[in-house]
Amino acid sequence: MHIVLSGYYGFHNAGDEAILLSMIQQLRKKNPEVRLTALSNDPVHTSRTYGIEAVNRWDLRQVFRLLSRSDGLISGGGSLLQDATGIKSIIYYTGVIRMAKLLRKPVFVYAQGMGPIDSRFGRFLVKAALKKKVRLTVRDEESRDLLERIGIRQPIELVPDPVLGMEIEGGQSDWLQKHSLSSVVTVSVRNWPTPYAPFEKVARVLDHLADRGHSIVYVPMHGQEDDAASREVAALMEQASSVFPFDETVEEKARVIGASRLLIGMRLHSLIFAAGASVPFVALSYDPKIDSFSRMSGQKVGGHVAQDDWDEESLLADVAESFEREYEEKDWVAETGKTAEMALRYFERGAGG
Repeated sequence: MHIVLSGYYGFHNAGDEAILLSMIQQLRKKNPEVRLTALSNDPVHTSRTYGIEAVNRWDLRQVFRLLSRSDGLISGGGSLLQDATGIKSIIYYTGVIRMAKLLRKPVFVYAQGMGPIDSRFGRFLVKAALKKKVRLTVRDEESRDLLERIGIRQPIELVPDPVLGMEIEGGQSDWLQKHSLSSVVTVSVRNWPTPYAPFEKVARVLDHLADRGHSIVYVPMHGQEDDAASREVAALMEQASSVFPFDETVEEKARVIGASRLLIGMRLHSLIFAAGASVPFVALSYDPKIDSFSRMSGQKVGGHVAQDDWDEESLLADVAESFEREYEEKDWVAETGKTAEMALRYFERGAGG
């Protein structure tokens, strides 16, 4: 069986790279013989890093030929079908789905987070691409509700984000051991346009935690962009902190977050890394997907970066409560494996007739 994987791969975003790694692990665990090819912005890196085939996602002739020889397409996971960053994302990913359907290949939407889809054109494209002959799984209730509102009538199944089941080889973080850091609080921040200076509030809370003996470690989830945001917050602190290398592997970033006492995070997949390792977190929200995952995980949202209804005292109170709360462990590996099994069975039926 040969499956094509379409997503935001090869852009060196730790969250999306973790999605790819997790899906590969879960699909191969269910079928060690499955052949996987990713559509990637950096196919050489993707192929070398994950041991799969990869092609240039922008070479549409090559993508068409690849799909024509495949047994089906997986679209996902992540937030692919959204127009918050512009309509181009929806045009590209629905275009790949429509290409597969034109070739009569089964399409499986894998644990995606849908939206926001604010434009009429975006809603039209998504409805046209997904309304027939697509198996739909989403990672939260809000995504299912959105698809139903735009007119999707076939069943939509709720499943966990694949990264919750990511299996990491090796033990403790080499980087933490090398720097002799203990009682770590990890931080994931990203730039977001807002007049309310949330980074200054975060810096004051982190100073307080550093005064209490915690080691503050920033984990950039999206390359140099998040590295710059991390260093911006670090510069606002009075106490010392560390910035984890932005170009380190997804696995090592997950190890660092997994070894921490608490995460204060903006990036969704930093929260997912924490949840998968049963590490409590306090989210800083910029998008409904952050609120949704925090609710699902039973964790706090310390504030919304585009709102001024929170301050360092309220954030510190949320952090203190999260330190004390016992985190409920779940067998995410088994749960995410069910999605992979569902996908493989779907393609087996499609390939057979």
